[in-house]
Amino acid sequence: MNVAKMIDHSLLRPELTIEDIRRGCDIAVRRDVASVCVRPSDVEFAAAALAGTGVLVGTVAGFPHGDTRTAVKVAEARALVEAGADEIDMVVHIGRLRGGDSDYVHDDIAAVVAAAQGRTVKAILENAYLSEEQTVMGCRLAERAGAHFVKTSTGFAPGGDATPAGIRLMRASVGPHLGVKAAGGVRTLDRLLSLHQAGANRFGATATEAILDAVAARQRGDAPAPTSGVTG
Repeated sequence: MNVAKMIDHSLLRPELTIEDIRRGCDIAVRRDVASVCVRPSDVEFAAAALAGTGVLVGTVAGFPHGDTRTAVKVAEARALVEAGADEIDMVVHIGRLRGGDSDYVHDDIAAVVAAAQGRTVKAILENAYLSEEQTVMGCRLAERAGAHFVKTSTGFAPGGDATPAGIRLMRASVGPHLGVKAAGGVRTLDRLLSLHQAGANRFGATATEAILDAVAARQRGDAPAPTSGVTG
């Protein structure tokens, strides 16, 4: 498997400068990852920086709490598409999901999917706040609403690190055509591989270079081999 092409290089921290975003895009191109995931205000810059490279421009909507009105998420998604976004990671309304308001959660996701105009939409459930039953319901609602991925976390919730058990639950809760993205705590190659074995096929990471350096070290025989073959 090509590890690089499963990584969304995350550039979402609020303190990042535009120079930080530039460097992050340079890393993404040099390491040929799947995408960068930038803040909404950085989409236009990233789209210009990544044009013609094969690295996608990802961003977020309703981030990080998911509690903005659906109309705001829709307006945000439309503006992000216009600015050049290829993928949108949207946060579901966590409180409505916890409260069992399935119609609201479904319609909120579906509205963003429609506004994304065919771009990939990943529904962030924020598993740290959910019971197993709520996670399953969130996954099923996201699939029914037309999302392309379900995602574990924004990476900002306390205790929001992705776990193999959480990934297995999400993978079992959606059909094989839906992707599962692990985010939060994906800082090492071993961690990424354990989550991949559990069923994740996309990863949000800030430690992209360290992970891919570890892939290269294993290919050279400088580090213990993983249980399955990997490529950069």
